[in-house]
Amino acid sequence: MVNLVHLTIDNKPITVPAGTTILEAAEHNGIPIPKLCYLKDINEIGACRVCVVELEGKDKLIISCNNKVEEGMVIYTNSPKVRMNRRKTVELILSQHDCRCATCVKSGNCTLQKIANDLNILEVPFQQELEQTPWNKDFPLIRDSSKCIKCMRCIQVCDKIQSLNIWDVESTGSRTTVHVSKNRKIEDADCSLCGQCITHCPVGALRERDDTEKVWSALADKKKVTVVQIAPAVRAAWGEALGMKREEATVGKIVDALRKIGFDYVFDTAFSADLTIMEEGAEFLERLQNGELKDRPMFTSCCPGWIRFIKSQYPHLVPQLSSAKSPQQMFGAVMKTYFAKSIGVDPENICTVSIMPCLAKKGERNMELFYEEYAGHDVDIVLTTRELVRMIRSAHIAPSTLVDAPCDTLMQDGSGAGVIFGATGGVMEAALRSAYFLVTGKNPDADAFSVVRSNNLNHGAVCAEIPIGDTVVRAAVVSGLGNARQLIEMIERGDVHYDFVEVMACPGGCVGGGGQPIHDGQELALERGKNLYFLDKNANIRFSHENKDVLKLYEDFMGKPLSHKAHLLLHTDHNAWEMPKRPR
Repeated sequence: MVNLVHLTIDNKPITVPAGTTILEAAEHNGIPIPKLCYLKDINEIGACRVCVVELEGKDKLIISCNNKVEEGMVIYTNSPKVRMNRRKTVELILSQHDCRCATCVKSGNCTLQKIANDLNILEVPFQQELEQTPWNKDFPLIRDSSKCIKCMRCIQVCDKIQSLNIWDVESTGSRTTVHVSKNRKIEDADCSLCGQCITHCPVGALRERDDTEKVWSALADKKKVTVVQIAPAVRAAWGEALGMKREEATVGKIVDALRKIGFDYVFDTAFSADLTIMEEGAEFLERLQNGELKDRPMFTSCCPGWIRFIKSQYPHLVPQLSSAKSPQQMFGAVMKTYFAKSIGVDPENICTVSIMPCLAKKGERNMELFYEEYAGHDVDIVLTTRELVRMIRSAHIAPSTLVDAPCDTLMQDGSGAGVIFGATGGVMEAALRSAYFLVTGKNPDADAFSVVRSNNLNHGAVCAEIPIGDTVVRAAVVSGLGNARQLIEMIERGDVHYDFVEVMACPGGCVGGGGQPIHDGQELALERGKNLYFLDKNANIRFSHENKDVLKLYEDFMGKPLSHKAHLLLHTDHNAWEMPKRPR
């Protein structure tokens, strides 16, 4: 039996379950209360004091985000007293905030900007004092201290969701600020570059390094052949920032937009996701059959945020990673070799660009390719989904003018299995589909392994035992680095044993990546993931091993999965680069 509480908010009688906060009670009944620092179950500390309300019979205003309803309460959310207090609070916040909105990436999508506009604040009566802290502008994650409003969201998300504790509070009183923990520089910290702090920042204090000007320069260089790839998760989110309905924002329209921007060749990373499955799936079966997974599982290697995490937190487990490169890097490697030869262009004159939902891909891009006469980067420039949107707007492309256009040939095909790489569990499901075929010689039902899909961002690992021929594969899927840590600790203690584990750094997988469009206070990863599964369900090809362009690549260039040439181009040494270790 649920105990109900009766109260009045803004003259409206309301009944809610006991234990509900005033903020939740109001919002569930169509009465929005402005807030800056609040994130449900993550940051409920009442730091910003913007969500104050007036309780009848009490002189002092109370915070609505962490005060629970009581029987008979009479609440006013926008009384003259509340409005005057809220206005002064926001004016004080603005006095320590760089208000040059025209040059901020969050302009038009900034919670502080909206609240200030709603309060009709046209000038700040207090002297402005801005904090200026030096920052390495070459690092993929950029922090502007002059915009930070000390809401503590970044700290709580990193601590509670990702378990990395990269951010912390420094100093006291009026000098209180947020900085990298343990007095470290960001480049010396064990940051995974998941970008969750960015997507949860209500202002523009945190952002990705902008690389769009590098792309514009490459497009203007007549000596360069520009090639771009589009990650599966991008198609599930890019239209949100342009006011497009989900069914309108197809990958074909991204292709059209990129051609209008000026790219010479446009491809879908679903192609190299299929290629990744061919290599990673073959590697898993080889390790399994050789008895290498008796003690510890093989972990997927598609997510660079996860790679940074395991290298810094559990370096002894690095040998358990698949040696397969991520789809982004595989595409770049094939582009600088197979594709370059097919069009008769020197790889040095090809600029490969990736559109990714992720910041960690900007860090991963630093990997170098050494093959025959070519030595250089697999991928030259990485843009986030947000940067793609900024380029579309900069090119003055109206979304309504876009049409569905096909990708270029040679690496055009992509299966439904490749598309679901963008959702948590997608890599595992795609790998199991092809592993089943490699073992039995026949395809399973395409949805036979949907048990590894997750329906809850806060859930721990999704586990399943999958019969493949005479073998039962013990599989686990986990997203969010805090959940990953819990799973690894269980594996290390011997509480559980798996053969194959998929890890995605961001909750929900790439669809919830740190480079995706931001909707403050909303988690859209599961909704975006459903879109990818819908595309898979309706795809002409649903198995990576049936991708004709991938099969042609092996036939003409690679030989077969795990061949010598495949190892040279499509696999990597995870020990070839150093990652700052977890502080002890």
